Amino acid sequence: MASVLQFSDVSVVRDGNTILDSVDWNVDSKERWVILGPNGAGKTTLLQLAAAQIHPSHGEAVVLDSTLGAVDVFDLRPRIGFASTALARRIPANETVLDVVLTASYSVTGRWNEEYEEIDTRRARRVLGEWKLSHLEDRRFGNLSDGEQKRVQIARAVMTDPEVLLLDEPAASLDLGAREELLQLLGGYASAPDAPAIVMVTHHVEEIPPGFSHALLLSQGEVHDSGPIEEVVTAGNLSDVFGVDLKVERTDNRFTARAA
Repeated sequence: MASVLQFSDVSVVRDGNTILDSVDWNVDSKERWVILGPNGAGKTTLLQLAAAQIHPSHGEAVVLDSTLGAVDVFDLRPRIGFASTALARRIPANETVLDVVLTASYSVTGRWNEEYEEIDTRRARRVLGEWKLSHLEDRRFGNLSDGEQKRVQIARAVMTDPEVLLLDEPAASLDLGAREELLQLLGGYASAPDAPAIVMVTHHVEEIPPGFSHALLLSQGEVHDSGPIEEVVTAGNLSDVFGVDLKVERTDNRFTARAA
């Protein structure tokens, strides 16, 4: 398998505070990773590095065979699918759902004077169909429910056939029905043989979709454990990371956790 992310002794320091500390991590093209950890553990910062949104303060971060700091990130970013709350805030509320997805072709938020070919529009509509959003293509992004906005963000992220897909808490704030619908779609996408490598950040093991193969646990900016998901997402590891005794169970490829 080809490697899509290679982090070696990577640290991120901001205003004298160490956000990530000496992280070693490797993601291959056929792997689907979940990043877990408490608030402030460094999860979103790690994802921003993977998205080439920031550079490491120390160490080497290689994204899609390109070393951050030695490559034009504006050439690199179109190869990366990235969905996050911060990105959603930059999408104009009056933008149609079709245009939200279509503008990913130019890596912009908000349609302006770009010229799109019919093949781009067909591709955008096909992606909307795959994520059960076709009926919303003429709706305004700002008028959608949280669950619909989350799915539109993911559809936008996969519009360009990325080589790696990065999702920052895609199920956060969703009600039970919207969460389960999203996880079902994500699980199906992750299981497709032509899907890219996927990395997803979450706080809750209940939000891990079926089909995810690996996990990384962060605590205070350091990697507590990483590897195959069944070896990492355990009661012992999660209890250590979250600071409370937990009972963890796995049924039909879904995890649950509660206080022991």
